[in-house]
Amino acid sequence: MSGGRDPSVHQLRLLLTLAEELHFGRAADRLFMTQSGLSRQIRALEERLRVKLIRSTTRRVELTSAGQALLPQAEAVVAAMDELHRSAALSARSAGGRLVLGMFEGSAALPSTRRVLAALGHRHPDIAVDVLVVDFVEQVHALRSGRVDAAFVYFPHPAGVQAAPLTSEDRLLCVASTDPVAGRAEVDLADLRGYPVVSVAEEVPQVWRDFWAVDPRPDGTRARHTSHQVTNLEALLSAVGFGDGIAFVPASTRTLYPRPGVAYVPVRDLSPCTSGVLWPSEKRDDPGVVALRRICADLHPDGAPPGT
Repeated sequence: MSGGRDPSVHQLRLLLTLAEELHFGRAADRLFMTQSGLSRQIRALEERLRVKLIRSTTRRVELTSAGQALLPQAEAVVAAMDELHRSAALSARSAGGRLVLGMFEGSAALPSTRRVLAALGHRHPDIAVDVLVVDFVEQVHALRSGRVDAAFVYFPHPAGVQAAPLTSEDRLLCVASTDPVAGRAEVDLADLRGYPVVSVAEEVPQVWRDFWAVDPRPDGTRARHTSHQVTNLEALLSAVGFGDGIAFVPASTRTLYPRPGVAYVPVRDLSPCTSGVLWPSEKRDDPGVVALRRICADLHPDGAPPGT
């Protein structure tokens, strides 16, 4: 089997969770993803291993004999990766301190993010900070897997992580510049009825997908979604620019991502968004995360002031 066909550790984690729950719905809830996204990942794992792992009917889910046989090896691989992360973290702490920060696209340019990082460098020069750019999917999975200690992202966030809000800003409509609404000074959500929203990957937590698709709308109607499975902002903007659908984005996107073919339009009845820092609950007492939490609390003791 070629390296490109090797299963990912993430896929093996999904398999182990499904093997524990034997129910796609419960497993998907634990993993902060949709059932269809989980099902697609399990099928991809089976294709890479070239063996059927799961037998599913309308009434039950069970492991095949091959799935049962491979389960101990999957557990061993995941355990080995967890131990690798623990050993790396221990080595980093003994060497003077290291904090790995996930950074969602555009977050590094926000003034609130720069203030936190500047304060961290000033107060804790002994902590080495590494930055890992994360996409829509990785912003949560990187936290859960231990690849990052904390992440600067846009909310909302799923259960199982803790948060410090830093700033809030308006959300704008992102639409192809050739669309009739692109030239308007502002729009209402009702003006966008019938416009499909460019869909992000189903591995993204549902609470985040719903908020950024404004689904459901204030009148209770459900948003239409395209068939896309975008994982990053560049792909999202490209789909919008091609006229495939619309998107709702932070107001800072208009400054950070100006481009031909895309227009940004204020929406009168759309609530603002919040960005900030997330960290896993189990890491809240790690020295680097403690330092980060204290800086966030000092800079914004009452939460995220608007437009900061």
